[in-house]
Amino acid sequence: MKKCVLPWVLTVVLALISGALGYRFVAGEVQHREDGRLSIQVSQDEHTMLMQEMRAWLQSSQAIMSAANRQKFAEVSRLAKAAGMSAEEVVPGELFRKIPLQMKALGFDTRKKFDEIAADAEKLQDSKHTLEQLGMAMQNCIACHATYRFILQP
Repeated sequence: MKKCVLPWVLTVVLALISGALGYRFVAGEVQHREDGRLSIQVSQDEHTMLMQEMRAWLQSSQAIMSAANRQKFAEVSRLAKAAGMSAEEVVPGELFRKIPLQMKALGFDTRKKFDEIAADAEKLQDSKHTLEQLGMAMQNCIACHATYRFILQP
């Protein structure tokens, strides 16, 4: 009977560790702020990377609008693909762990929307459709900025 105790103890310990890690993945590392947003503490390097990523999305959005207005759909597609899921490969795991699940979902959805813009630009070649899609993607940006902010770790 004593031989059965150790496997059960190990199972419980592993389940607790898995649960804690799963919770950290979902909740991230956030603090409630007086302005109603959630703050995510990041290192200087992570902060720089995040600001570059947001700036790239903003620049891509402007360039996509310009290309769509000029009916340059190959350019729209190229720009949108660069802002899509392929860009997610450079996000470090440590940073990914700090971000709450809701913010991760917004980020992935935004990247997917850029991939859809790229595909539809090639297929449909419709400026109005492209601009509507871009407007939908930018709603994610607005939601994220209204909900979260990044602060440097002390």
